[in-house]
Formats: sequence, structure tokens, C-alpha cells
Amino acid sequence: MAQQDDVFKKIVSHAKEYGFVFPSSEIYDGLSAVYDYGQNGVELKNNIKRYWWDAMTLLHENIVGIDSAIFMHPTIWKASGHVDAFNDPLIDNRDSKKRYRADVLIEDCLAKYDEKIAKEIAKAAKRFGDSFDEAQFCATNGRVMDLKARRDALHERFSVAMNDNNLDELRQIIVDEEIVCPISGTKNWTEVRQFNLMFKTEMGSTADGSMTVYLRPETAQGIFVNYLNVQKTGRMRIPFGIAQIGKAFRNEIVARQFIFRMREFEQMEMQFFVRPGEELKWFAQWKEWRLKWHKALGMGDEKYRYHDHDKLAHYANAATDIEFRMPFGFKEVEGIHSRTNFDLSQHQKFSGKKIEYFDPELNEHYTPYVIETSIGVDRMFLSILCSSYDEELLPNGETRTVLHLPAPLAPVKCAVLPLVRKDGLPEKAREIVDELKFDFATHYEEKDAIGKRYRRQDAIGTPFCITVDHQTLEDNTVTLRERDSMEQTRVSVDDLHKLIHDRVSLASLLRKLK
Repeated sequence: MAQQDDVFKKIVSHAKEYGFVFPSSEIYDGLSAVYDYGQNGVELKNNIKRYWWDAMTLLHENIVGIDSAIFMHPTIWKASGHVDAFNDPLIDNRDSKKRYRADVLIEDCLAKYDEKIAKEIAKAAKRFGDSFDEAQFCATNGRVMDLKARRDALHERFSVAMNDNNLDELRQIIVDEEIVCPISGTKNWTEVRQFNLMFKTEMGSTADGSMTVYLRPETAQGIFVNYLNVQKTGRMRIPFGIAQIGKAFRNEIVARQFIFRMREFEQMEMQFFVRPGEELKWFAQWKEWRLKWHKALGMGDEKYRYHDHDKLAHYANAATDIEFRMPFGFKEVEGIHSRTNFDLSQHQKFSGKKIEYFDPELNEHYTPYVIETSIGVDRMFLSILCSSYDEELLPNGETRTVLHLPAPLAPVKCAVLPLVRKDGLPEKAREIVDELKFDFATHYEEKDAIGKRYRRQDAIGTPFCITVDHQTLEDNTVTLRERDSMEQTRVSVDDLHKLIHDRVSLASLLRKLK
């Protein structure tokens, strides 16, 4: 685990050094759990969003997009349940004065059991070699069986407490498991209490005329209150979906692990409206399709898993997470939920406006059921960064740091590098840049030796480097270097566009989803 922590620290440092993510307001000592995306980070982030948006709106004729406002009428959040129920169970350590989410402390405890079990399995696998049978070992080894029994008992107890919203039981679990404060190392805990996560502000020009409004904690409600507008103006027929990308805000107490959990973050959400009774069929289909979207990036199928919810939200009748293996364990990057007709029914009730759908095939009115897919842009960004970061030992004994980013998502698609800054090579390199820049994010760089320039481009994940040398002036060919293999081939300048396009276009990703 310590080694994984070191890797994660290197990734965070790399993100800052190469213009991906900066601590926000850094010259004023920063603002906790708030980050800015740098010149390379914003390009990677935009490419992630474009991949999601095109996968939703181009590949599905019955899905369209909207962009709703961050500020919405405060009654919306009353109807959705956020005013009364959008809470986290918090606990304080009296010695360190630090505040924690009780459920996160227990989840970390469960993760430690998993780590201990994995360590025992790894030791046995090393001892027995190719003859190792993991299933048999787990079923017969006393140490593993004991750890698994304790882990399962804790998981069951935790699930019941969360489902029952039993704050006393959550505290008792922390006491019984002897969970200590990471700062003080003591078990001097307060009681557990609920804390609402929404940010409030005032709208209006005078004190008497102001109204309390909220920064939206999710983007879904903006879709729900517009569903009928979209359905009528777009002449949409069920089943159909509405997609949206936008900022959301939560006053997270336990904001940690870099950009994994922040107070200001971005979501990519799609709400899919279906006939009542068909929701679980569509839930299964979207669950499968969303995992396929992730795996198409080629970061390793073994890095993903489903995690079905033990505790369902008040609005759901089915829910699962797609988890990705981060350096700090498997963590949620996307949620798929069957939200029933809760949201639309609530908005109809609180607004007093009829928002039912008329189904011409059934010749009846009903409130549609909804399947939601919700993915955190920042978490997706982090999963790609963590999966791509590598420190490779080269045959000559040197080490290169490289980001093996999926080529269509890379912030820079190609770099054009004149071998020397004379003899007409910079001018020829500029000509090539001017041809490619209309279709690809292209860098021009002439400073330092060519090897150093290659390393810089490797560090930001540029898939291709194009080297212009004296032979280029003679036969119009260049050296095309591929990032991952470092293989160099001689190609015609006229062929560059097609060679690069075949590897870096988003269409190459989208075709995998057909």
C-alpha cells in the first residue's frame, strides 16, 4: 500500500509539473479540495467530455442534450429530497478536532480487510508458483477464512446501519472495530450526526426581497424539470434520453485523494425515460453499454468491476456502480440507477403542473420511469491519468516517464520538431504545423536536443512526434515517432494526416461501441 501511495504522489506531482491540474488559488496558499485544470488538463478533460457526448448523442438517435442553469428555483430541491435528505453522517475526533464521514471510516476499515486478504493470497501465490489454486487456498486457509468472516460480518452490519440510517450503530461499529483518527491516533469520538451538503446563497438586490437559493448538488434535476419541454419541442417518443454536462457543488467534509472528491466538480449525466414496468430491462442494457464505453479506452478490462448497491437511494429500485482500480483501491467512477418515477412525480406534485407523457401506442397518460447514467468527469480524468502514468526502464538503463493516454483523448495529438534551428528546417516544420493544426492539436518545439524534446512529449502523452531533418528538404519525408513503442519510421509528409487521423480520431473509439 505504501508503494501505491508513493505512485499516487508522483501522479499528483506530475499533473502539476506538466500543466494538467493546479491547486486552485495557489499563490494564496490554495483552497481545500478545489483545483484548476491547466493547459494540458483542460484539453484532456474536453476530450473526455466530447467522447461521452458523442457516444450519447451521435450513436443514439433518441438521445438529445441540454444545458440547464446552475441556479434553479429552491422548491426544486425540496421536491427532490435534497433539502431534507441530502446528508452525510459526520463524526469528530475530540483530540485532533478533525471531522470525518462515519461511513468512509468504516469503508476504509473494510478495505483494510480486503488488503490483508490480498496480501495473504499474494504471499501464497509466490510460494506455490504455477501450481497455486487461489479458490482452494481461500476456502481452506485459516487466516484468510477468519479475515473474510470478519470482513463479511462487518459489511453486513454496516449495510443494515446505512439502510436504517442508524447513526448510533455507525458510531458503535467505529468503536467496536477500534478505528482510530488518522491524525491523533486516538479513538476519542463524538456522536454521529447528519450534515447537509448543499451550498446556500442569496438571490436578490435587497435584504427583504432576497431568496435563498442553492448551488445545484447534481445536474439531474435540471433535466427532469425540462423533460416535457424537450419531449414536446423535439417530438420525442418514449424511450428517449436527455444528456447534460455541467458543474455541481457539494460541501464535502471529507474531500480527499486529489481530484477524486471535490467541492466543485463536473458531471456527465443522461436520464433515459421509459415505460413503467420496462425499467429493469433498460437498467440492464445501460449497465452493460456503459461498461463497454469505459473498456473501449483500452486501459485494461481487469481494472473495472460492478458494485451493486446494498443501500438504495430513496428514489431507486436498482443501482450499481462501475468501479475503477485506482492506486488507492477500486473506486466509483460512474453510477447507473433505476430512479423509478420518483423525480417526475415529485416535481408534478410540488409545482402543481401536469407533466405526464401521453403514449400514442398505448393511448394512455403516465409518468415515465427513468434510468440514469451519471459519471464524474474529474474522476474519469483521474482514472485515465492513473492508468496511463508509467515509469519505464529503457534498454540503455535510463528511465522515461510517459503517459500512455488513449490517443483520441491526448491533449496534444502530434508535435513537430525541427532537428536543428537553422538550414530552413524550422520553416519546413512550420509548414507542416500549418497543415495539421486545423484537424489536430499540434505542438511546435525547437528548444533542446531532440531526445529531451521526445521526453517532454512522452510526459504529456503526445502520441506522435514528427521530426523534420535535412532529408525532409530533399524528399519531403519525416521521421514519425510513436509514443508507446518509441518506434521511428520514415513517412511522406503527404501521408501524415491519414496516419495520425487513423489513430487519434474520436471516431476510432466510437466505432468500438457499435
